[in-house]
Amino acid sequence: MGMLFGKPKVSRITDHDRAVLQMKQQRDTLKRYQQRVEKLLESERELAKRLLSENKREHLLVSLSMFVLTNNYDVNHYSKAKLLLRKKKYQTEQLERTEASLDTIEKLIQDLEYTQIEAKVIEGLKVGNVALKKANELFNIEHIEQLLDETKEGIDKQREITDLLSGALSSEDEEAVEAELNELITIEHQKAMDKLPTVPSDELPVTVPETKEKDNLPTKKIALEAQ
Repeated sequence: MGMLFGKPKVSRITDHDRAVLQMKQQRDTLKRYQQRVEKLLESERELAKRLLSENKREHLLVSLSMFVLTNNYDVNHYSKAKLLLRKKKYQTEQLERTEASLDTIEKLIQDLEYTQIEAKVIEGLKVGNVALKKANELFNIEHIEQLLDETKEGIDKQREITDLLSGALSSEDEEAVEAELNELITIEHQKAMDKLPTVPSDELPVTVPETKEKDNLPTKKIALEAQ
């Protein structure tokens, strides 16, 4: 059965991703709550205004924290309006706290996302550092100096062998070496010449133009008649 269904896929979602997602969900929840409170505040404010307008007062000055009333008024309507404004005041404070929480959550989301970016940058720096170390190992100064020394030793050794061979041979031996070298050069040159195409040695046949033979015929005829 395990072979049929295969191994379960490894989730690519990290704890960091889950934390960011939870923060965004909380942010969206607070925004929806904020919108509901704003609508409720507006409706209750309109209700308070309507309750007070039904009192048929001559003048009403409305404030968010208290009422300044002149003339006669209905105590029942006034109490309801005051209660609504107290509730509005409380809900306004809740709204302010909600906005502060939203700001905090937004900052946390930005910090978490920036932390992820920083982690990627640090990982990139680590990879670059490893590559740089490998490059430095390839171009290690000590290794290069050792390589140059070995090359110089090889050149010196070859020169030493050449000098030894030159000093061990007499002038006759040197001439023999030169003669053998020239002979090898001549053989190689002859091989190259043999590969070239052969030039024909037969002479080409000479062709006599027909006009000359025709010109000679009348002359022979005149000579016969004279005889």
